[in-house]
Amino acid sequence: MEATKDVDHETALLLRVPGAERAVEEHRRWLDSAAADGIPAHVTVLYPFVPADDLREGDHLRLEELFAQQQPFSLVGRRTSWFGDRVLFVQLEKPEPVRTLTAQVAAAYPGYPPYAGAIAHEDVLPHLTVGHDHPLPALREAEREVLASLPVEDLIDHVELWSGPAVSGRTTPRLWRHIRSYRLEAGDSLGR
Repeated sequence: MEATKDVDHETALLLRVPGAERAVEEHRRWLDSAAADGIPAHVTVLYPFVPADDLREGDHLRLEELFAQQQPFSLVGRRTSWFGDRVLFVQLEKPEPVRTLTAQVAAAYPGYPPYAGAIAHEDVLPHLTVGHDHPLPALREAEREVLASLPVEDLIDHVELWSGPAVSGRTTPRLWRHIRSYRLEAGDSLGR
C-alpha cells in the first residue's frame, strides 16, 4: 500500500490521554488545529496511516493482534518542551513504549512511515502537542499555564484509530471521529 496526499479521509493511530485534558484542553482549543478538528489530547502512534476507504477487516484484525502483544503502560508528563519555536508540547518521561508501538506498526505497514517520512523514524519523539504555528507570545503564555498544571499521568490500555478529512492545505476545522479501539493486553493482570 502506498500513502496518498489527496485523501479525503486520512487516519491516525492515537493514544488518548484524558488525564492531560485539565492541563491542556483550554490551550489546545485555540492553539492546536487537531483539537479544533475534535481530536482529544493524545500522543500519536502513527500518522498518516492507511486511508479510511482502504482499511479492510483484515487490517483491523492485524492491528488487534499487534497491539494485544503489548502491555498497558503509564504515560507521564512533568514538563513542557519545544520543536523550534513553533510547537509547544508536553514531554513524556518515558517515550519508549510509544516508540515501540510506532516501530511495530510501521514495520507491519512499511508504506506508511511516521509523518509520511518527513522525519526519520529514529528522530520521531512521542509527545502531547499543546499548540503550534501561533505567535510565540501566545505559546509562551500557554506554556506558563500548562506548567502550573503538570504533571499529567494516564494508564494507556488501548490505541485508537481516528479518521477525518485531509489535514494538509486546510484553513478551517473539519471534524475527525473515533473509528475503533485496539486493546493492549500482554501481561494485563486486570483481565480487561
